[in-house]
Amino acid sequence: MIKAILIFNNHGKPRLIRFYQYFAEDMQQQIIRETFHLVSKRDDNVCNFLEGGSLIGGSDYKLIYRHYATLYFVFCVDSSESELGILDLIQVFVETLDKCFENVCELDLIFHMDKVHYILQEVVMGGMVLETNMNEIIAQVEVQNRLEKSESLPFILH
Repeated sequence: MIKAILIFNNHGKPRLIRFYQYFAEDMQQQIIRETFHLVSKRDDNVCNFLEGGSLIGGSDYKLIYRHYATLYFVFCVDSSESELGILDLIQVFVETLDKCFENVCELDLIFHMDKVHYILQEVVMGGMVLETNMNEIIAQVEVQNRLEKSESLPFILH
């Protein structure tokens, strides 16, 4: 099961945080700092899996991450999840963001947070993987976009 999804930039500034297990806010902040410290000090040519930090569960949990340009995408999972499956899920999530935002960048995550959360909810909900087919995720995002446009149209006409 996925316990947390963390996206932060090269300086450790959180851009998307989603915990699927309850942690008090101060503990969440400590987990974010520890996770950034563990992931950011690693070389780019080493394995993308490591044991979870001491705060999020230690050896029972794994941090699986990818570093794209200025962003780290980190999934904290328990031992029942496949490392390669989660790496593939990160790839699907990033490629979906890339298609929806046409070359996604850090600013897209900042200024379109609602859309990013919607895309994430199409992929993962409650710590469980819902969808891995990028075309299906994009189709649902397009349906949502059309719905938003149709709801806002009457207000524009008045």
